Amino acid sequence: MPLQEEFENQGNVLFRYRGTLPIIIVVIGLIVFYYGESLGFNIEDPLYGLVYELICLVVCFLGLFVRIFTVGYAAPNTSGRNKYSQVAEEVNTSGIYSLVRHPLYVGNFLMWLGPAMLTQNLWFTVAFVLFFWVYYERIMYAEEQFLRKKFGEAYTSWAQGVPAFVPSFKNYKKPRYAFRWTKVLKSEKNGFLAIFLLFFLFDLVERFLADSWESLTSDIWFYGFIVSGVIYLVIKILKDYTSVLVTKNS
Repeated sequence: MPLQEEFENQGNVLFRYRGTLPIIIVVIGLIVFYYGESLGFNIEDPLYGLVYELICLVVCFLGLFVRIFTVGYAAPNTSGRNKYSQVAEEVNTSGIYSLVRHPLYVGNFLMWLGPAMLTQNLWFTVAFVLFFWVYYERIMYAEEQFLRKKFGEAYTSWAQGVPAFVPSFKNYKKPRYAFRWTKVLKSEKNGFLAIFLLFFLFDLVERFLADSWESLTSDIWFYGFIVSGVIYLVIKILKDYTSVLVTKNS
């Protein structure tokens, strides 16, 4: 099989199973963090440790913001959480899509870079970056082939002036569509909960090794997990059992 078709096929397969990537990162990252803590390689000072965790949280929220901005201003029936195949009714060319061709994947990268940094292991963080690059490079290639075949010149003329992954801010265009909070709430509730769940899991590992449980209910990650969990449940109930979050187009 020619390399071009092989890359496209690999990208389509990886696209369907891209939800497994976070699970792999979390499991391996928690193991790395566990051994780093047990061997005394990680930050021991509580204040410095908290500051570092907050820096990691900022990285995660930067990624979430990128995703929110992308999803909220995206054209109808585009930039969704499609599980099995690419879907696009038109080419997004304005807003964040005038800065970078794959803003959702930029957001994903930052959201998972934060947990990778939480391990406090430079080699794991570098390995994550390389793994993400190889994994999503195939997905981006398959996505671009889909858009090229469907939209032809409308896609290629836009893509020629917009970088694939590292944003360029010189040609920003105002979003064509109005921001839709309903789509954002339905799409990004999982990511918001996942961020605080991961920080809470790392905190539990640290407490397990230190055998320190007395202040668990006063920990910021505990309350972050509880609050984000409640928000997730409220949005899910509104989505599944009411018409509050119903939108005309996805």
